Amino acid sequence: MAQQTLTQKTTHPPATFNHSKIQRDLFIRRVGKVGLLINPLVSYFFLWAPIVVLIIFSFNDAGGVTQWRGFTTKWYTNIFNNALTAGSGSASFTTELLLQSVKNSMIVSISATVISTIIGTMLALSLARGRYPGKDYLDTILYLPVVIPEITQGISLLVFFNILFRWLEPVGINLRPGFGTIIIAHVAFNISFVTIVVRARLADMNPRLEEAARDLGANEWQTFWRITFPLIAPGILAGALLAFTLSLDDFVVTFFTTGIGNDTLTIFVYGMLKQRVPPEINAISTIMLLVSTILVGLSLMLQGRSVNQSRIKQ
Repeated sequence: MAQQTLTQKTTHPPATFNHSKIQRDLFIRRVGKVGLLINPLVSYFFLWAPIVVLIIFSFNDAGGVTQWRGFTTKWYTNIFNNALTAGSGSASFTTELLLQSVKNSMIVSISATVISTIIGTMLALSLARGRYPGKDYLDTILYLPVVIPEITQGISLLVFFNILFRWLEPVGINLRPGFGTIIIAHVAFNISFVTIVVRARLADMNPRLEEAARDLGANEWQTFWRITFPLIAPGILAGALLAFTLSLDDFVVTFFTTGIGNDTLTIFVYGMLKQRVPPEINAISTIMLLVSTILVGLSLMLQGRSVNQSRIKQ
């Protein structure tokens, strides 16, 4: 009797499959796979479609984006021949002004890149190898320029410079916004990007190489220049290229910290857009996009090559 009761408890009725539920689950899985495939395509379309339209219509003979009238390169020719399409109420345009704005952009970008690369590399070494109080707080603050909106950073820098200049006036130091303020502002947000790139390179580097150099009698300075620096040089160059690209393309922070007569290329283009949109703007924007893409591509290529070299050596 007990054996029969145990058999009844352990015996289960045959499973019954709900075919409608199985079909519904299969349908949901198929829809999910299709959605995962379409989602990135749609996202990239909305990101890149305006850029593609800009590049295509920079060669449009009509000079606008409403209709296509044929292929031409005259808008690029106008930029270098000191010519611009006429328009009612348009601001004066000369190649001299354009080249001056490009010169200003290069001065700011190169200066900010050199300073931020030096400071960012030092900071990356400190965070990767150093041990000191407040390191965790410094690591947290490092990411603030990356995550905060540019408009917030631009306004905060504007307020900072106004307060600083006001404090210096009683001692006879009269400062005004100019190249100095723009370079300082660009260094302020570029340091974080350089530090992140160089620190990632340091994380992939084998620290035993530095320990071996010190065991063989090398001091800290010799170890850095003969071991550490050659190994992280691709990462430093990648961070510098990224900083140069960000500085060259920046508008918001530059707009809040620039002075009179120090317009960069982005400010120059914005000034032309306030009254009308000449077709040469499409050509200028395409050139800026091409330069930025090349620099970012070189930066990514150097980062990937440095990681591969580190894996091979390890």
